[in-house]
Amino acid sequence: MTDLAVLADRVLPVLAFLIAITVVAEICDLAGVFDEAAHLAARAARGRVVVLWLLVVVLACVSTILLSLDTTAVLLTPVAVTVATQVGVPPLAFAMTTLWLANTASLLLPVSNLTNLLALHHFTALGLSVNEYVALMWPPALVAILLTVIVLWLLHRRDLRGRYEKPPKAEPHDRTLMVVSAVVAALLAPAFVSGITPAWPAIAAALVLLAVTALRAPTLLKRISVPWKAALGVAVLFVVVDLALGAGLGPWLTEVVGGGTTAADLLRLSSTGAVSANAINNLPAYLALEVTAEHSPVRLAALLVGVNAGPLVTVWGSLATILWAQRCRAAGVTVSWRRLGATGLTCAVVVVTGATLALALTA
Repeated sequence: MTDLAVLADRVLPVLAFLIAITVVAEICDLAGVFDEAAHLAARAARGRVVVLWLLVVVLACVSTILLSLDTTAVLLTPVAVTVATQVGVPPLAFAMTTLWLANTASLLLPVSNLTNLLALHHFTALGLSVNEYVALMWPPALVAILLTVIVLWLLHRRDLRGRYEKPPKAEPHDRTLMVVSAVVAALLAPAFVSGITPAWPAIAAALVLLAVTALRAPTLLKRISVPWKAALGVAVLFVVVDLALGAGLGPWLTEVVGGGTTAADLLRLSSTGAVSANAINNLPAYLALEVTAEHSPVRLAALLVGVNAGPLVTVWGSLATILWAQRCRAAGVTVSWRRLGATGLTCAVVVVTGATLALALTA
């Protein structure tokens, strides 16, 4: 098999998953799943701002883990901002929550981030099942989420105090479509850890929801946005990095990040991944650096910690951040990029360090 064919064999399932899971997420959004969930959280919080925020934290984590970080950044962000505005809470705290957790909560499942799906190829080659992948990743994933929540609370605690009056109800939606969409999305969780290539259950879910939408609300089909350009851009990045590796980039990177599995070695790799992700985007950063980690599950996990939880400083650090910024502008939320970079750097250092140490202690 040629190098191009090997690359295509890895890339095509990832791109198929990206398109299928986006269709699932879009239909869930159009059906009102995110809207209803956020307004249900606002009612369940009983007027306490901090409880509402914690419920949004849970929604962001579940959305990221099951439907990928881009879903949280694109679809949950505007809903969280709208709910915060409706109850009279400064929306920036909620917007930053969905952004940071979209990245830092994307370690647990292979489907949570495209980098995880790319790494799954090497985990499988090293003899690890999906369940063993989860067993390896859950300690750093849990620590990453907890540390993110702590940093968010310390930065926004003043805005998260107090109470609000009874929130407005969610917009009316086709209840059958909404329930079916929620059930299909929930069923993806066991499917994604079953050992089946994640693209297949994602495609099946997309087809089911497309059929139900065509029956219940066919006009919504025109509003589904399929990320063809993003998929093409990802494919181009893969080819460019593959060519660079073929030209000798791999051995140089191996010298830079080493090859050990001590805590210091893992921190060296994860921090390099985080810096590279903020510099050039997390996908090409992972692709370039995986040659330094593909022989060891622990090193692969450390690299994922860096490229997933680290790109919080620059807007281009991950596709999710770029999409999040667009949604914030559309929702009228003003973001200071200087403050975003400064606070993001603080969170990235804390989370990447803590999650890597958790990995070193438990792997």
